[in-house]
Amino acid sequence: MYTINHLKKIKKNKQKFAVLTVYDATFAKLLYNQGINVMLVGDSLGMVIQGYNSTLSVTINDIIYHVRCVKNGAPNCLLLADLPFMSYNNNEQALNNSIKLMRVGANIIKLEVINQWSLDIVNYLTKYSVPICGHIGLTPQYVNFLGGYKIQGIHKNDANRLLNYAISLEESGVVMLLLEHIPELLAKKITEKLKIPVVGIGAGVHTDGQILVLQDMLGINNNIPVFAKNYLNNYISIAISNYIKEVESGVFPINKN
Repeated sequence: MYTINHLKKIKKNKQKFAVLTVYDATFAKLLYNQGINVMLVGDSLGMVIQGYNSTLSVTINDIIYHVRCVKNGAPNCLLLADLPFMSYNNNEQALNNSIKLMRVGANIIKLEVINQWSLDIVNYLTKYSVPICGHIGLTPQYVNFLGGYKIQGIHKNDANRLLNYAISLEESGVVMLLLEHIPELLAKKITEKLKIPVVGIGAGVHTDGQILVLQDMLGINNNIPVFAKNYLNNYISIAISNYIKEVESGVFPINKN
């Protein structure tokens, strides 16, 4: 089974690792068989699965359901799971919801950190030996506070704040850090400063690992971020179109009797 120690070794050897979000057993099994050992059940499911325009609709029960599905498909993966919006308002709530996720298969709990309050939540969870991945930079659960899905850490004060958050998170005992949509040089500085594995999304090439939303990587999301890449080149759309044409023309199904 893949563990956080594998990622620490990868970082120590100055190698890199790939991560994808996933929400169901079929894709989980496919990804694992192709070599994706680290997966995330993220609250991005609110946008790419549920069809909302933000992650704020996602509940802890939504995450629990999809964690079960993914773990059934890839039982040996290292699985991260999000604590969704307003599911960690205080220490006890954060701990109880983390326990629920770990009981159904999550190995690491990810939560967004934007201020001292969320840092305190992380400190509390790590004292109870909950493996935590901190998430800083663009934090989608706080999109209304941030004023949109904008790059973070551009100005010196904001960059220093994010660097200090990263250091504080490592000191608190988190096992991983995710950097989202921050300048490449800032991500490089943070990655080199920390001993824990650092994964990036829209944070340049210098992080220890990269993560993408599966639907963005496949090019089937309606609003693909500027930092993502479509690796499928619309083959799914072509396949669907070909199926429709063959049904309408009578080519499919083929009579094998």
